[in-house]
Amino acid sequence: MSPVLLFSFVFGYFLLLLGVAWYTSKNSNNDSFFIGNRNSNWMLVAFGMIGTSLSGVTFVSVPGAVAKESFAYFQITLGYLIGYLVIAYVLLPLYYKLNLTSIYNYLSGRLGFKAYKTGASFFILSRTLGATARLYLVVRILQDALPPSVHIPFWVTTLIILIMILLYTYEGGVKTIVWTDTLQTTCMLAGLVICVVYLLNQMGMSFGDSISAMHEKGYSRIFFTNPESKFFFLKQILAGAFITITMTGMDQEMMQKNISVKTLKGSQKNVLTLGVILMVVLMLFLFLGGVLLLFAEQQGIAAVGDKLFPAIALNHMPPIVSVIFIIALISALFPSADGAITALTSSFCIDIIGMQRRTDMNDAEKKKLRQRIHLIFAFLFLVLVMVYKWINEPSMIGVILKVAAYTYGPLLGLFTFGIITKRAVNDKLVPFVCIAAPVICFFIDKFQKQLFGSFEVGLELLIINGLLTFVGLWFISH
Repeated sequence: MSPVLLFSFVFGYFLLLLGVAWYTSKNSNNDSFFIGNRNSNWMLVAFGMIGTSLSGVTFVSVPGAVAKESFAYFQITLGYLIGYLVIAYVLLPLYYKLNLTSIYNYLSGRLGFKAYKTGASFFILSRTLGATARLYLVVRILQDALPPSVHIPFWVTTLIILIMILLYTYEGGVKTIVWTDTLQTTCMLAGLVICVVYLLNQMGMSFGDSISAMHEKGYSRIFFTNPESKFFFLKQILAGAFITITMTGMDQEMMQKNISVKTLKGSQKNVLTLGVILMVVLMLFLFLGGVLLLFAEQQGIAAVGDKLFPAIALNHMPPIVSVIFIIALISALFPSADGAITALTSSFCIDIIGMQRRTDMNDAEKKKLRQRIHLIFAFLFLVLVMVYKWINEPSMIGVILKVAAYTYGPLLGLFTFGIITKRAVNDKLVPFVCIAAPVICFFIDKFQKQLFGSFEVGLELLIINGLLTFVGLWFISH
């Protein structure tokens, strides 16, 4: 692919993002940055959050996993829908009733100041590790797309992308991201559909033909009925529900956009619409995975896993389709990275340093401090992406879900304990409980064969982590 062609399209796309950011960030203040002045349109938020929920990892890892897991991932998406119902009718009414800017303020009022700080700290840890893993995967693919004659170091490519993200989030924050996410989700889904149609045409297959071919090769299997397997459908559905409740409903980045909607009813519509659309989109990604495998077998392409889609898109498609793939990939990357940096900045400012409580600073000083923290998180992202490059893990979606199981478990335990019990905790001991639970889970995961034999512990490790936290909080409460 011509570097000039690639850079021209990417640069044009970025200029479009900057134009949207410039228009939407006029007269922005800290409320615009943190919660979009609570004036976001629920339909825009719902559509834009598809891109945030999926990310570049979903774009390449979900299709790439079909060879080993068939369509098992769809079991998880069924659980997602259950999770979104819980968010809409349990968590959102609570957040709107308390008029929260940071959802972790709920923990302060219900459990105590240490619990509040602990919850916010676990979010910052989890979102930082997860978002940088997603960023690393996309940068790696972009780096591979560059011709060998273009000698750009990996860290420079990462820095350029982070600067792009900073430029259009620096002022407007959530107010801008609601609009840029909508544009990016549109480009991502358009790229997905175009790639599917092109591959089917190249193979001379109709939609029905491809489904039949996938069924013959065992790619289209959805439900797994062996209780000992980590893909057992009840495990996967239950894990999907709790992943959504924690990674969306107890995540400042995702809820920051939801609570930017003016009314509770509008926010509930947003969440439920997102859940239904996400099921359809993820099934399309799985279908793409099957199509990619059929095409790879037909053409004798040896790439597997995360490398399958990029290898076909960049080496076996016309330049214009390859460019569409890159734009779609960037569109999948930006909503997860820009929202993460913005949410981390918001949580650190509000929850860790207590910016809203400080009376010794005026609005201009607070804005300057917030911008500095925004830059610090961008630098931290650069460092962690380089760490992931050093680790060089072949499948990043497994890494991200494992990180989530360890770091969101304490949040699940904290919020669940606060909502379903009326007990008061010894606030000073909460951090110790929330650290002990993931440590125990690490040993459960590491020695699961010795502990459970052939029974495999998979994504339900998140639930175990939350349960351990809940039990620990019960023992330190009265």
